Amino acid sequence: MVEWHGKSNKLVTGGKRSTVRRCTKKNAWRGGEAAQTKAVNTAKETRALKEGRGKTEKVRATATKYANVAEKGKIVKAEIVGVESNDANRLFARSNIATCGAIIKVRVGKEEKDAIITNRPGQDGVINAVLA
Repeated sequence: MVEWHGKSNKLVTGGKRSTVRRCTKKNAWRGGEAAQTKAVNTAKETRALKEGRGKTEKVRATATKYANVAEKGKIVKAEIVGVESNDANRLFARSNIATCGAIIKVRVGKEEKDAIITNRPGQDGVINAVLA
């Protein structure tokens, strides 16, 4: 389902709003569907290209296996074990959906550590994180 980025047709008082625009709905005001990036360690990594306006393209991560983790001033490619918690939606943690601000468990070397996702995987196509 597409998310709508526009004002409601109702006022706070319950009355009808008369539009200040030339029309009430345009396709340009529609949002897109969420990428719902799965952070799983069994599946292979998949990405999808989404076309934007003009000749732009956006790479969206749909399933990821690795994360780029900042550790002691350098970046390490670490395997994702699972999503520990996600403040965006508590059901995202159960289904291993990674969003910005989610806490994931990564395997760095032979240790498992917690990391916080710092980017938006549905917008960037990769997961970047810092150790918690």
